[in-house]
Amino acid sequence: GFDVEIDRLFSVGDLVDRGPHSERALEWLDKPWFVSCRGNHEQFAIDSSDPEQLEIWVQHNGGAWWTELDEAEQGTFRKRFAELPLAIEVDTESGIVGIVHADVPPLISWDRFVDLLEGRNQDAMFYAMWSRNRISGNAAALPVTGRVERVYCGHTPIRETLAFDNVNFID
Repeated sequence: GFDVEIDRLFSVGDLVDRGPHSERALEWLDKPWFVSCRGNHEQFAIDSSDPEQLEIWVQHNGGAWWTELDEAEQGTFRKRFAELPLAIEVDTESGIVGIVHADVPPLISWDRFVDLLEGRNQDAMFYAMWSRNRISGNAAALPVTGRVERVYCGHTPIRETLAFDNVNFID
């Protein structure tokens, strides 16, 4: 029943390296009803001009598809992926929903987290794209406070949705 005229599809990132058609990620980003935050695999593409980062990506985290693209195609992907936000807010009937690839640091509000991301704070950016602290039990499973009612995260593949108070892991 998805209606492209009124419905929207939101993604928690990692549009690439999660199946056989990574090169089609830009097709999704061209759809007016599709919205995604940036995941660590999009960040790998952005950082791939660094030979060391490229090797880590291709050898351990996917990325083989990337080596088949020419420089112009890689440049297009880098540009589009760099435009993806690290956090998204969606205004719903039940309140604002936050979407971030990995997680929100404990003990800071969503509002402060977004401010840090907008200021390009490296620790906040790293947490947004890489943290597994909450889902792995290495950080307090406290609710995210601030203007969001709930938060959705990806990054860590799981068999069933997991909820820690108002933080939901759905990858």
